[in-house]
Amino acid sequence: MRRTTIRLNDHLLVEAKKLAASTRRTLTAVIEDALRAALARHGEPGQKRRRTKLTTFKGKGLQPGVDLDDTAALLDRMEER
Repeated sequence: MRRTTIRLNDHLLVEAKKLAASTRRTLTAVIEDALRAALARHGEPGQKRRRTKLTTFKGKGLQPGVDLDDTAALLDRMEER
């Protein structure tokens, strides 16, 4: 088992501590159980994913000099218009 540091919303931490106390478990056990449940839901076989419709626009395609991996440059370029 490894030790790690995580940052939690204050309200979420208070609720997790209350749950730990009321169920006589450690805070670590409560967080581990919640994480296991979230991971199980995410990876359930046969789970259908909702399709997402993407809106497209007519245009000239990718413009010269635009790097799709450079988020900051993309935001700057979009704000120019």
